[in-house]
Amino acid sequence: MGCVFCESSIIKEREIIRNDFAWAFPTNIPIVPGHILVCPIRCIKTIDELRDEELHAIFELVGKLKRALTKVFMAEGFNFAWNEGKIAGQSVPHLHLHVLPRKEGDTGITKYEPRKFIYRPGSREESPEHELKNVAEVIKDQL
Repeated sequence: MGCVFCESSIIKEREIIRNDFAWAFPTNIPIVPGHILVCPIRCIKTIDELRDEELHAIFELVGKLKRALTKVFMAEGFNFAWNEGKIAGQSVPHLHLHVLPRKEGDTGITKYEPRKFIYRPGSREESPEHELKNVAEVIKDQL
């Protein structure tokens, strides 16, 4: 298999929203409920490879998704993260923006030291597929 984002039918079934140049779906190992990924449709590894229309398309989706995530998960704030390169934690070589809706009482990270804030401590179980599809559906309903 090449790129899991491009080729996995399971991930494609989780799609929340798409425009001409970008799309979004829930990650399979969420840090908090509603943790989603937004990525360009074109398979590229780094932000430097983005065309202007792709960058605009990503942030167009982020704006819509923030409104939906605020309604669905009562988000009071957001974390956004790009991981570029293996050393920076990029495990899928298809550029993607992590969008995490945050609220008072979230478990895990409470201090925002750059090297620690994005990953919650302890083990993270993979979410069952039906839960991920449900997350995608409830967000879709708010778009």
